[in-house]
Amino acid sequence: MRSHEIDYNILGEDIQVVEIELDPNETVIAEAGSMLYMEDGISFETRMGDGSQANQSVLGKLFQAGSRVLMGESLFMTHFTNRGVGKRKVSFAAPYPGTIKAVDLSQIYQQTLIVQKDAFLCAAMGTRISIHFNKRFGAGLFGGEGFILERIQGDGMAFIHSGGVVMEKTLNNETLRIDTGCIVGFEPQLNFDIQAAGGLRSMVFGGEGMFLATLSGTGKVWIQSLPISKLIRRLSPMGGNSRKEGGSVLGGLADMFES
Repeated sequence: MRSHEIDYNILGEDIQVVEIELDPNETVIAEAGSMLYMEDGISFETRMGDGSQANQSVLGKLFQAGSRVLMGESLFMTHFTNRGVGKRKVSFAAPYPGTIKAVDLSQIYQQTLIVQKDAFLCAAMGTRISIHFNKRFGAGLFGGEGFILERIQGDGMAFIHSGGVVMEKTLNNETLRIDTGCIVGFEPQLNFDIQAAGGLRSMVFGGEGMFLATLSGTGKVWIQSLPISKLIRRLSPMGGNSRKEGGSVLGGLADMFES
């Protein structure tokens, strides 16, 4: 199924909103609860699935819904369709402060994007959202994203959100080492792994954690400056983040003695 061709505008800076303009009978799919406002003529329907496979069986829909539960997402997705006679707009807001990034899936490798399990916001009808498992045990155990990621496939526009600023980098047979949890998404041909963060002293006292995520090969990667998990730790009064070494083993030991 070819994706619907939608127009969009991303508004705001620190807390962004994506405003999507739909022609008559065009549809955008979104995570439940992400809609901010919609104009008269837009109708919405909650469905069990993304609607990318028109003849999908009930069993297939149940499997897709079950995989969404494993990804920590809502069991259902909401479909917004323009039933009016002219162009109509519907907008979606990110669930926490950060950046919304528009990705043209037709312009990336195999028309596929791998993202962390809470990054997807909305996409043109025809986009397929499915589960993706980390192949490497270490990447799943220490990578910050866990074993389960999301796979976004299609030939239209998809919108992902991240915490803080999102940066797009293109690797050309290179390796990039990234703070675990800061990867928003990457193209599927890149090799994703986890490596120790230097020597023992750096791992214990460096404040950068014991492991770093590594992406190697040729392709694009999207990085966020402030993942929501790190923001929660910073704001938590029990998080032990008032000291610079809060992210290291030393900070953790200090917290134990304080409690």
